[in-house]
Amino acid sequence: MTYLANALALLIQFAFGCAVALFVFRLLAEAVRADFYNPICQFLYRATNPILTPIRRVIPTWRRTNLAALLIAWILEVIKNFLLRFVAGDFWASNGGTLVLGVADLLNFFLIVYLIMIFAWTLLSYVNIDARNPLVPLLGKIVEPALKPFRKVLPLIGGFDLSPVLAILVILLLQVVVVAWLLNTGHTI
Repeated sequence: MTYLANALALLIQFAFGCAVALFVFRLLAEAVRADFYNPICQFLYRATNPILTPIRRVIPTWRRTNLAALLIAWILEVIKNFLLRFVAGDFWASNGGTLVLGVADLLNFFLIVYLIMIFAWTLLSYVNIDARNPLVPLLGKIVEPALKPFRKVLPLIGGFDLSPVLAILVILLLQVVVVAWLLNTGHTI
């Protein structure tokens, strides 16, 4: 690709990454029943409601999972992959492959988000944090359910919680095995 195509690809990835982040965080906030009055949640709801409200009439929430937000995030990933393939000059790319790449990219996005949030939550547990910061309770509300199964396997050792290490290891393994397989499948279809 040329320098201009690389710059355009970067802009596409940034714009679609921001849009996907809004819907993924909305999905996570609803899944853990985060405080609706949290300013961050208010921002997420206001930013995504114009798109999600009409779609939620057709696609309802299922077991605390906002399927409409998940669908929009996946559609955005698919559109991003179509645009990136177009910019790269891959006009004859398979539509099925692009759909699989959308799943792979969305799963990878979820895993990266959880990796960063678990790492941040672990760091925040070692420092004195301001509990009035709206990010702290939201981060805890999202991360704690993900760490709970790992705490059953790996209890506190000498006052240290090593469950985040195990959770991060599982996330990295999922990226290496599942996401890599999906990406390979998407590129070969």
